[in-house]
Formats: sequence, structure tokens, C-alpha cells
Amino acid sequence: MNDTPDTETDPSPHGAQVIQAYLKTLDSSPGVYRMLDEQSRVLYVGKARNLRARVSNYARPTGHSGRISTMIAQTATMMFLTTRTETEALLLEQNLIKQLKPKYNVLLRDDKSFPNIMVSKDHAYPMIRKHRGAKKDKGSYYGPFASAGAVNRTLNQLQRAFQLRDCADSSFAVRTRPCLQHQIKRCSAPCVGKISEADYAETVRDAERFLSGKSTEMQAKLAQQMAKASEEMEFERAAALRDRIRALTQVQTSQGINPRNVSEADVIALHMEGGQACVQVFFIRANQNWGNKDYYPRLTADVDEAEVLEAFLGQFYDTKDPPRQILLSHALANDDLMTDALSQKLGKKVELLVPQRGEKAEIIDGALRNARESLARKMAETQAQSKLLKGVAEAFGLDKVPARIEVYDNSHIQGAHAVGGMIVAGPEGFVKNAYRKFNIKGEDLTPGDDFGMMKEVLTRRFKRLIKEDPERSKGDWPDLLLIDGGAGQVSAVREIMELYGVGDIPMVGVAKGVDRDAGKEEFYRTGQRPFALRYNDPVLYFIQRMRDEVHRFAIGTHRAKRSKAIGATPLDDVPGVGASRKRALLAHFGSAKAVGRANLVDLKAVDGISEALAQTVYDFFHERG
Repeated sequence: MNDTPDTETDPSPHGAQVIQAYLKTLDSSPGVYRMLDEQSRVLYVGKARNLRARVSNYARPTGHSGRISTMIAQTATMMFLTTRTETEALLLEQNLIKQLKPKYNVLLRDDKSFPNIMVSKDHAYPMIRKHRGAKKDKGSYYGPFASAGAVNRTLNQLQRAFQLRDCADSSFAVRTRPCLQHQIKRCSAPCVGKISEADYAETVRDAERFLSGKSTEMQAKLAQQMAKASEEMEFERAAALRDRIRALTQVQTSQGINPRNVSEADVIALHMEGGQACVQVFFIRANQNWGNKDYYPRLTADVDEAEVLEAFLGQFYDTKDPPRQILLSHALANDDLMTDALSQKLGKKVELLVPQRGEKAEIIDGALRNARESLARKMAETQAQSKLLKGVAEAFGLDKVPARIEVYDNSHIQGAHAVGGMIVAGPEGFVKNAYRKFNIKGEDLTPGDDFGMMKEVLTRRFKRLIKEDPERSKGDWPDLLLIDGGAGQVSAVREIMELYGVGDIPMVGVAKGVDRDAGKEEFYRTGQRPFALRYNDPVLYFIQRMRDEVHRFAIGTHRAKRSKAIGATPLDDVPGVGASRKRALLAHFGSAKAVGRANLVDLKAVDGISEALAQTVYDFFHERG
């Protein structure tokens, strides 16, 4: 891959004249081009089979759509990267679009990883659990599922059916009696010997057969076993098998779409209307529907379905492995190119299909209906949200309607496990991928010092904004800050804002009234008297929803931090002691406290603990004392 440097003899020209000047530096190589404005902001990233031919199209003075004409007029300079193949150019183009977020490209705005179900393989009694992120742990992975909710629903029914454990290995190692999960028939309690290793292993195999799509075969086997147990008058076992069959049937029923002839595919359907688009993605694995998710890519004018879908596929699979088959609602202009790119990524042949009849066409029709209905709801919500944002601007005397509102809150218990939370709201509602949590680090803070905590959170927030976007051009700067608190909080935050030169950003404190009742909130602004809104004002309800959302987010973050601290043991900090050795120590001594009291001879006697590691563990606890 070669990077051709910019050639700009005169910085003042714009548009076709600038683009024309680059033609003499280009050849017919495939590659990627960037169009930049006079402030070096990337306007557009594109790929080309032949760079010179593609750029020469932009150099023509006429014949362009409105969007392309505007983009050309704003172009002050260009950058080029040549590649060996057009497929490589496609992959690079989508990667750069995700990084640079150009103004005139179709942009996928929500790109979170998807959860899987994992069955562990590093324990005699494997556990089943939700997993998100890199597949580093030893185990079998089944997915992706469209959401945490889809995974949780499936796990819930699988635990009813197979009663596999979901507890941590450290907890399993020290249990002396069954937990609540066993009492409600969600776990077979292998931790205390309620099931043999062989029987548990068979149950794990059944669960994996189901997750692999062999549910019909497995349910037939369970039915035979139930009939046999009944004949032998083992009624308790027969009832357990009946409950398992029911649970598996419930999983399949809740999934809605369960295609007979599609074992593995992503179903991607696009609906466009009124300058907006919704892309619905359904995940079909093992002949089962593992959930769906909707996306609302950012569009500019004059884009068609083929361009939107190509951009979506490139960005969506940039960090994900594609399935063997992808069903599409519309054909792509370069389907051979996308097929080649996705096949290279997967290491196997990937098919892109636009089905016209049969079961696959019915699945696409269902996904299209979902996309159409989701976009209609989104457009209605956006209209209502726009009215509310306009109302906020009027209520607080803002110069413009805010496109980004940031709301802050703290959560702690007498200063312990303190965290700050930030949520974001805008024209499309809550922007959850922009939420941020802040672990309060200030060692000089008095426990429970809410003013100090808020100062720390806002200090870190503005330092980062100033570092990453000093020109305020990326859309990450707030148009309005809402702070949970009254005059004191507002004063503390204003001090930080003035210190960092961002005092021009409007900021309002939201405090509950005298009776601390919802509906009697008072609003505080620097240098102005507090005021209230009418109790039935829609803007007041909107502010209450934002305050409740940040409160929920901050409390959830605090609880997670507290739970992690409660579940932690001093063994987590001992060098060289990983999960398996921690299990061995806890199983041998019963608790971390007992490990800390153990002498060197007893530590050496633990299976898997070498003499050197025993000395490390002993020194760790005794040096601490």
C-alpha cells in the first residue's frame, strides 16, 4: 500500500479546479481517496477501482447530484492511498469511514459487540453464561445474539431445561450446601454432589446439541426417556424430563422465526423514507432466531439503497465475523467485491443473496416490515423530541435548540465506591453509546463530598474534550449541562468551567423543591434567581426523565463497582495466582482469610502450588501485616 502525498500549489482554490490538479499525479491503481475542506476536515472517503478515472469524474463541472456538487465545492485538498486490489480498497474505505466519520458518507452510528452464550471447558462441571468481547476463555461459544435481553431469555429457559450452573468457579469451590438456584430448580447443584460428573456431562452435551440446532432430535430422545421412566414408575425423573421438554419448546416458541431451511444467516433489510433509514438485522443460527436489532445510519441526500447497504455491510462486519450466508433486501452495486471482502475476513465462502421467493423471501419480508415499522416509530419519536428540545431552549433562555444535553449525577454510600455518571440526550432521545462513568479517584476528598466529586467529574470531562476536540467540531461538546443539585453544585461546576475556559456552555442545576417531591423541582443558573416550571409542563416531565435516567445509570454503575469489591479477595492481588490456582487455594483452605493465616508448609501441600509460588503467597500476606 502506498501513500501519495498531497500536492497543493495554491491553498485558495476550491472544487473542481483543485480536483483537476491532482489528475496528473494519479494512475489507474485501485485505492482510497479523501476529500477535505479548507480546515482539513474530511468531507468524504471513497474507494475506486481506478483512482484516476474516479477522480476525473469529480473534476467535471456539471452532471452531479446536489450532494456531490456541494461536496466538490467545499473540497480544498485531497489525499490518496493506493492498494493492491479493489477489495483491499473497500476494506480500507470502511475502516477510514468509521474512524473519521466524514460528513458526506453513510455512517453506522451504533457498533457495539454482540453477546454470546459460552459453555466453559476448563472445569469438571462446566458453567453456562453470557459472554461479550474477545473469545479468550476456553469454551464453546454460541451466538451472536442481538442483545443482552435475547441472551438472558435463552439462558433463563436453558437453565430451566438443563439446570447447568452459572456460578463463578471460586464460589463453586467453597460451597457446602446448595444455593437458591438449586431450590428453584435452575441448577442441579454439582457443587455439593447432587449430580454425578457423568450425568452432568451428559446434560451439558444436551444443552450444546440444542444450541447447535439439534433440538428436534434431542427432544425426541427426551420424550423416549420420559416414556421409559414412566413405564419403570420413576415418576420424579419422568416429571423432570417433561419439564425439560416444555422449557425447550418455550425457547423455540419465544424465538418467533425458526426457519427450516436456513441454518446460519444474517438477515439484513433496509427501509428508507423522508431522508432517514432503518436497517433491521436478524441473527439466525442453528435454525433458530437469536434476536434482531435495528440501526439508523446517518444519511446525506441523494443516496440510494445499494449505497446505504454497501456502507452498512462494510462497517458492520469491520469488527465482526460474517456468517456463511447473508440475506439482503436490496442488491448491491458491487456484490462481487463485498462477497470477496467478507469471504477473506471469514476465511470461507460467504454468500450474499437477495431472495425473491420461498422461505428466505418470507424472512426478508418480515425483516422489511420490522424496518418499516421501526422507522415510523423513530420518526414520530424524533418529532416529539424536537418539540421538547425546543421547549428546553425556551425554558432556560438558550440561544439555540440544544442538540446534545449532558446530565451528571454521583452515587456512593457514605463516600464508599463513589462513581459519577453522565448520560446524553439529543434529537433522537437518549444516546446510550455516549454514556460515561467516572470512578472517583480524588484521595483528598472527604467521604460524601458531593461538590468535590462533581468537580472531579467535570474536570476530567472538560480536560478530555479540550484534548480530543479543541475546535469543538466533532459533535462531542454539550450544548447544555444539567447538574443534579442546587446553588452549591452550580457554583462548584461553574468554578471548573471558568477554569478551563468553557464558561460559554449553558449549565443548569436541577434540585427537588422544599418537599423533595417530583414536580416541584427548582432550577438554578449562575447569577439568576431559581425558578420552577408548571407541574404539568411537558418540558418538566422531559427533564425528570433525564434526571431519572442519569440517577439509574449512576446507581447501576455504583452497584456494579460495589459488587465487584465485595466479590474480590486478597488472592486477586497475589502475583502468579490466576483463576485455577485461586480455586485450588480456596478449595484447600476454605477462605482467603485462611490462606492468609496458613504457614509455608501447608501452602506447599496444595495441589498445583509450587514451592516458589507458596513462598510468594506467604510473603504477600505476611508483608502486608
